[in-house]
Amino acid sequence: MPVRLIPALAAASLIYSYPAALRAAPPPGADPDLAPWFRSLRQPNTDLSCCDRADCRTVQYRIVDGHFQAFIGGEFARWQNPPYAWVDVPDSSVLHRHDNPTGEGVACWAGMRIICFVEGTGA
Repeated sequence: MPVRLIPALAAASLIYSYPAALRAAPPPGADPDLAPWFRSLRQPNTDLSCCDRADCRTVQYRIVDGHFQAFIGGEFARWQNPPYAWVDVPDSSVLHRHDNPTGEGVACWAGMRIICFVEGTGA
C-alpha cells in the first residue's frame, strides 16, 4: 500500500467511527419539540434512520398518477444543484404514518435521492 494512502484511510476510519459527526443539521429556526418525531423516522425495508445522514424538511407535495412528487427548491441548501422542480418520490421511500406533527409533507434525502417521505396530515 502506498504511504500516501494511509492518511486518507485513517481519516476515513475516523469519520465512520464517529457517526454523530455525520448527522445532518436541522434547518435554521427548526422547532426542537419536533426533533424526537424526526428521529423516529426509519427507512422502509432497512430500519435505518431517515435523518442521521440525510436532510429532512417539510415540502410541498402532490400526487400524480397515484405517486407522490415533492417540490425541491432553493431552500434545500444541502441538495446539490437543487432542481427547483417536482421530484418523483420512490414508492419504496414512502412511510405510511399518520402522526406527522408538521401537518406538511416531509421529505428526507441523501445526495439526489429522496429516501423517506411522509404525507402531510393537514394539521
